[in-house]
Amino acid sequence: MPHDPAETTQRTLLSSGPHRTTPRSACVVVIHGEGLGRRADVEDAPVLVGRSHESDLVIAHKSVSREHCRIWRDGDDYRLRDLGATNRTRVNDRGVEETVLSDGDHIVVGESILKFISQTSVEARYHEEIYQLATHDMLTELYNRRHFIEMADKEIARALRHQRPLALCIIDVDLFKPVNDRHGHIAGDEVLRRIAALLGQHVRSEDIAARIGGEEFAVLLPESDGGVASHFAERVRQAIAAATFAPGGESRRITVSIGIATLSEARANRPSLMAAADAALYRAKDGGRNQVCVET
Repeated sequence: MPHDPAETTQRTLLSSGPHRTTPRSACVVVIHGEGLGRRADVEDAPVLVGRSHESDLVIAHKSVSREHCRIWRDGDDYRLRDLGATNRTRVNDRGVEETVLSDGDHIVVGESILKFISQTSVEARYHEEIYQLATHDMLTELYNRRHFIEMADKEIARALRHQRPLALCIIDVDLFKPVNDRHGHIAGDEVLRRIAALLGQHVRSEDIAARIGGEEFAVLLPESDGGVASHFAERVRQAIAAATFAPGGESRRITVSIGIATLSEARANRPSLMAAADAALYRAKDGGRNQVCVET
């Protein structure tokens, strides 16, 4: 099924940095130990905390059970339930099976400590700012490489577990160095922002778009096979090739090359999937640029 260009997942308007949002929910933030700085919002769906990549808040440490505890909203309250973890979940140093959380509570999960912050807390605004800075690329407002890797690992684990299709696109700007050399890095940055905005017009709400290198972008497409991914990539390629760019005030045509790989038995983890998409990208470059190639 083709992507609806009206559906977007990233806010990629040209601005001075990541979009600041008003907190709409309570959250838990890792304040000590493995996963320091990670955050999960507690909205309508329960939040699973654990070592598994399928957890909503992943804490990859041996002291943490695969499914350690669950936090959810119950009317005006927020509740936590231990899920039979080997190292029992503790709230404010008290072992619990199930409890109501209060603003500022410390949740001990293995050797990590989480802090619960209610939606009415002023501190929630601070953590929202920190979260945006930690997970987004300030130039393009897409996700940064580190956060993309974390989310990709989680989506790949889910796709494998439920035997669902998943595709990865790696997008590289063609001949970008001459743009920087001729017009300077400020003009080059404007080109990258514009490409990110065009990319944002084509991704769906479930897609994960990121800037993973200087002029390199990645989009993870859940529930998408090679055909869907190819259609998406071709739309992106055409939109960028047709756009008007004027770095340094000089009209210039900008194009991208795109490599695609799909999840399979031979590519059952993120490194192998990214390597396959990279290989397809190199073929697109070698074939003359401004094209889409799929690694079969």
